[in-house]
Amino acid sequence: MSTDRDRTGPPGDDLTVRRLVEQYGSPLYVYDLARVRTALEDLRAALPQPSRVYYSLKANSHPDLVAELRRGGARAEVTSRGELAAALEAGHPAAELMYSGPGKVPAELDEAIAAGMRTFSAESFGDLERIGAAADAHGVTADCVLRINAEGAPGQGGLRMTGGPSQFGFDLDDLAEHGARLLVKGVRIVGMHFFPLTNARDEDGLLAELAQSVRTAARLRDELGIPLHLLDLGGGFAAPYATPGERPAYPGLRTGLSVVLDESLPGWRDGEPVVAFESGRYLVGDSGRLVATVTDVKNSRGNTYAVLDSGINHLGGLSGLGRLLPLSAQPLSGPGPAADEAGDREPALVTLAGPLCTPADILARAADLPGLRPGDLLAFPNVGAYGLSASLLGFLGHPAPAELVVDGAETVSASRLALRRHTVSTLTGSRTEDITAMTETTTGTTPAGTADEPAASWDPTYAALLQEALPRLAAKGELLPDTSLKAAGLDSLAMVEVLVRVEETYGIAVPDSELMADTFATPASLWRVVSALREQAAGRV
Repeated sequence: MSTDRDRTGPPGDDLTVRRLVEQYGSPLYVYDLARVRTALEDLRAALPQPSRVYYSLKANSHPDLVAELRRGGARAEVTSRGELAAALEAGHPAAELMYSGPGKVPAELDEAIAAGMRTFSAESFGDLERIGAAADAHGVTADCVLRINAEGAPGQGGLRMTGGPSQFGFDLDDLAEHGARLLVKGVRIVGMHFFPLTNARDEDGLLAELAQSVRTAARLRDELGIPLHLLDLGGGFAAPYATPGERPAYPGLRTGLSVVLDESLPGWRDGEPVVAFESGRYLVGDSGRLVATVTDVKNSRGNTYAVLDSGINHLGGLSGLGRLLPLSAQPLSGPGPAADEAGDREPALVTLAGPLCTPADILARAADLPGLRPGDLLAFPNVGAYGLSASLLGFLGHPAPAELVVDGAETVSASRLALRRHTVSTLTGSRTEDITAMTETTTGTTPAGTADEPAASWDPTYAALLQEALPRLAAKGELLPDTSLKAAGLDSLAMVEVLVRVEETYGIAVPDSELMADTFATPASLWRVVSALREQAAGRV
């Protein structure tokens, strides 16, 4: 990732974007942090106060966007080990994160708790029991909010998450009939979590949904005795996707919902309960746009196709199912490689296709665009959320687009995601318990030892070396053999630093075959390699 901060023109200016494409190539995502800050301010202005805002990393886990929202006071909601690592990398304290999702497995729960996470959204009795078992194994207690699959559907949104049979949340009748199962060792129930719908542009419908959630939470507290110290009302805040437009305003939401909270939960203004909301698309959706290049234009049986260097592998992977169509693109103004101005050409209906070998790779049908030519640049607006992060990046192996982060007129970073294959060790437990965490590290061929093997005793220098390179380890006190180094902040840069220090300290050279995720998984796994190489070096003397 680039750390240079270059000056450019305004990020929305087409000529500036053309220059960025010349510098970083096509296709190119451009995200503007200034828009992220504005969106967070707008959301806070629409919400009852005091309230807590969680950013849902599923919308876009780019570290610069996550870090910007952290600086603005938003906390992070994560649903996977990858998102957890991204939140920690962006500087979020683990203790302030919320971990949600219906498919949490023991290995990821163990990693999250080892990293310092303590707040989880439980989706079922089984989920609650797995959270409790992981917390108890670490000798801690996890705070859990119960996600509620509530009845009724007063609001209209882009996608309904609850209100019928669903993998999300506890059904109300299950809670009433089996409430005793909420008493789980290692778990403290602290509240409830609702998320009935997404992308609700209608303010009245959104208010109706949120109000129903508030009243349901109050009823469950009173009738079933479920504690209510934290009430996560979810989100549903809308934003345009890959089409021109502005985020909707919700001018009456704060007042209307405050009235409902005063009626049902009169202690909320004093933090009992803490009221929280989640948002992904509203906070980052309008911060990004994707620029793609027309590579070919052809006529087929009366239809015109413009083939782009970007498709559903980079934008809207669900567009092949028709859910995200129509997407909209506009030519960038200014002279391009084809020399002609787009404004001088006759409008035409054209299908925008991507480069993949599948008829599903269609980004727009019958788009009304000037006669396109190879070399033209097209921009898809409002794709900061669910753009690259929701696309078929691995399909056909095309490289990911460059992602450029700007802050107004300043270039903050330039990076590119890359998929890497790495070897994995034989599973030592159940398949779901031993899923290896994803990594971008290139791999060797020799699997390292597993964390549950006896660890060789290391010297104090080794412990000090790791704790100095990874301050989160020092904060935990004594260095434990099975501590997750990734959860302690071991990213690719820190891995290089640890490697250099180990080699200099012990006079060894770690071979490429050991530069793999398993080697750097825990202090014990790395020490096994270091001690073996020391013994080899001593035998040669």
